[in-house]
Amino acid sequence: MVEYTKSNLPREKKMNLTRTNYSSGSPLEEKIGYSRMVQAGPFIYIGGTTSVQPDGSVAGEGSVYEQTKYILQKQIGLLTRAGAKKEEVLKIKAYLTDITQGAEAARAYSEFFKNIRPLFTMVETPRLNRPAQLIEIEMDAALGASIL
Repeated sequence: MVEYTKSNLPREKKMNLTRTNYSSGSPLEEKIGYSRMVQAGPFIYIGGTTSVQPDGSVAGEGSVYEQTKYILQKQIGLLTRAGAKKEEVLKIKAYLTDITQGAEAARAYSEFFKNIRPLFTMVETPRLNRPAQLIEIEMDAALGASIL
């Protein structure tokens, strides 16, 4: 067992990572100042994504299953812009407005990730931006993190 004290701590090394911000084209991204996806070196983070379509309507209205599929397809498409693929996803977090619908979200998730098996967490939140939005999903990936 090695005990570390302030005097014998290993010297920290700084990682130099190039950062790239990606937009989905949402006007709010520019107005508020956020990115849909951020890549730092091999690490890729996709912020909370709902099933809002480019025309402003909500895809899969009334269906957690359909909204989950739409969101995951959208996020997998974003990953390709950074040169990543779904097999490199490490973590997914889903926020549902009704956790009793979790099985429907899990059913859609399994269609994409059952054999990849990233971390997957579902939690309930009281509401999202619009009443028609039933689920919001975040995703983290790392280039080169595919299962061998």
